[in-house]
Amino acid sequence: MNILRHITIAIILAATILPTHALRLEKIKYSDFSQWISRSITESKVLGGKTKTVYEIGPTQSIAGNKAYANLGGSPWATSNVYAKVAGIVKASNTVTPYDRGGGNKCVKMSALMEEVKVLGIINMDVMVAGTIFLGRIYEPITSPNGPYSKMEMGVPYTKRPTALVFDYKVDMPNTNTRIKATGLSPQKILNGRDCAEVYCFLQRRWEDAKGNIYAHRVGTGRERYYNSTGWKNGHQMKIHYGDITKQSFYKSWMGLLQGDKATYARNSKGKLVPVQEIGWDPADSTPTHVMVMASSASGTPYIGTEGLTLYIDNIAFGF
Repeated sequence: MNILRHITIAIILAATILPTHALRLEKIKYSDFSQWISRSITESKVLGGKTKTVYEIGPTQSIAGNKAYANLGGSPWATSNVYAKVAGIVKASNTVTPYDRGGGNKCVKMSALMEEVKVLGIINMDVMVAGTIFLGRIYEPITSPNGPYSKMEMGVPYTKRPTALVFDYKVDMPNTNTRIKATGLSPQKILNGRDCAEVYCFLQRRWEDAKGNIYAHRVGTGRERYYNSTGWKNGHQMKIHYGDITKQSFYKSWMGLLQGDKATYARNSKGKLVPVQEIGWDPADSTPTHVMVMASSASGTPYIGTEGLTLYIDNIAFGF
């Protein structure tokens, strides 16, 4: 009987584990992060005139000069690394970098850090910046810290229905339960509460009205937050849940619809960048029109973070 019991348990375990290993993976272009574009941006003399190397995800090459960047080589990835020109002053930010996992195997390193902008007698401000990558693009140069989402086009056309987003990841989390709010427009504030790194994959069905407004229903939702340091977790699967998940036991408020000031932006048929207002949940069997994938070393609120919080990610793919 014991042998029969062990065989039965083994069959049950095999049935449970098999789907994990049986997923068919569809990699996103450049998602092994083995190729990087390096940009040399010279900051204004009033900031010291240093030349910074800023990285983008795409076909290996170097770009010299203070030039606005647009995705190259068909890369669908944008980063929080930006070339900013505010009131004529050039500043570069570089919170996303390539990282060697060993043996030349590169991944993405995303760090939360404080950017200092100090010009004697003119500007003295600190800005908390999180390292972030996402499917979409950023429109440079950035000319103001106001409305950060309005400078980003998030999401790409996509009509498939994956069951999971699969990736390798690692987290370095400082031992603190406070965060810093630093917008550069007001004094820094220390906020209670632990920050976290996060990854999400949202599937949307978008449409545009006659006035050029873009709306969306949420088709599929995958979103995870990581509050503690981890070693490398390879082949991690973040399940994508379809339909209205608000009554499910796993649902958290931060998995909800992106509305109001949380709305992301997209370019409409008139060529204007406008908010994408998620106004409802689609039935579980709906077909999406777009997918949004994002990974960040902060929990999604602009200019709030924990300095030193770092997320590493590699080999992002859709699993079916």
